[in-house]
Amino acid sequence: MSNKILNTYAAYALDDLIRKQSSSGAIFSLIAEKILSLNGIVYGVTMTDDCKGAEFVRVDNIEQLYLLRGSKYIQAKVGQTYKSVKNDLNIGKIVLFSGTGCQNNGLKKYLGKDYENLYCIDVVCHGVPSPKLWRHYLEHIETINNAKIIGVNFRCKDQGWKDFGMEEIQHDKKKVYIPSSQDSFMRMFLRNYCLRPSCYECEAKLVRCADLTLADFWGINFVAPEMNDNKGVSLLIIRSQRGQSLFDTIQEKLCHKKVDYNAAIKYNPSEITSAPRPKERNKFFSDLEKKEFIKMEKKYAADAKIPLKQKVKDILRKALLRKNNGGGYGNVKNVSGYGMLFTFDMIDRK
Repeated sequence: MSNKILNTYAAYALDDLIRKQSSSGAIFSLIAEKILSLNGIVYGVTMTDDCKGAEFVRVDNIEQLYLLRGSKYIQAKVGQTYKSVKNDLNIGKIVLFSGTGCQNNGLKKYLGKDYENLYCIDVVCHGVPSPKLWRHYLEHIETINNAKIIGVNFRCKDQGWKDFGMEEIQHDKKKVYIPSSQDSFMRMFLRNYCLRPSCYECEAKLVRCADLTLADFWGINFVAPEMNDNKGVSLLIIRSQRGQSLFDTIQEKLCHKKVDYNAAIKYNPSEITSAPRPKERNKFFSDLEKKEFIKMEKKYAADAKIPLKQKVKDILRKALLRKNNGGGYGNVKNVSGYGMLFTFDMIDRK
């Protein structure tokens, strides 16, 4: 159990289809495929059928792997997963476990000993949002759209990895794309109101039990700009020789570059830093018990007020950028951004 770093990479899968279905560079998918090809088992998180929760599931074939792709910004139920992992390990199965740092640490503590046939992947975690907030949010979305949600993609990349926008498609099912900058759930999440108490002092950032850590490589333009084609790049941190050996088995399916660890995490500080606890956090959960979601939106997800001094600075900065780029913004780009994609089943109003 250590935070020793063997190697750090920027990487993405050469398969564009799998990459598009993944939050960043699809490294998890390639590793999971490798484990399954060895008749192994993969454990990870999927959304429940009603989309109101997330839970761990056991996958033993590549046809089910899609369930585990993509980020789920909600606390997942572990249930009997640790027990199931132990059973698979004890009968000699190769097992890949994927979860947050605390879930990985919990598994290792439950097992009580090291298993040579166990590989663990964790993620650079901002924090885990409240399941109750998610349920209230989902019910609100279904009400205002008069539609039942049957699918959720927290990290839709239809407009590119760094770009985000609203997309609506009318056919037998309706898809609505909501940019994270406008989505009330994402605003509350990223403003840290709805995180679990332990997330503000995350012990898993001090001691990690995973063999590999995955994340979006935010700031790739400053570290390895030649890697950024706006389709998603993963930050991959190797923490054990076992993790390095596993990574080596998929290298032929990757575009990858070794990078400096400190440079790589500069724009993803959640690797080592816990989210700050807002002073309104207790009031937020008190309100969540009593207030309608629309009132929660107005109070906790409203546009941030920008001081006049900052507005003036922004105006001057944009004017300078236009001047330097011939009247446009030229190569000025967002470093990151993501949104949600919902799939609706229309409810008969009759």
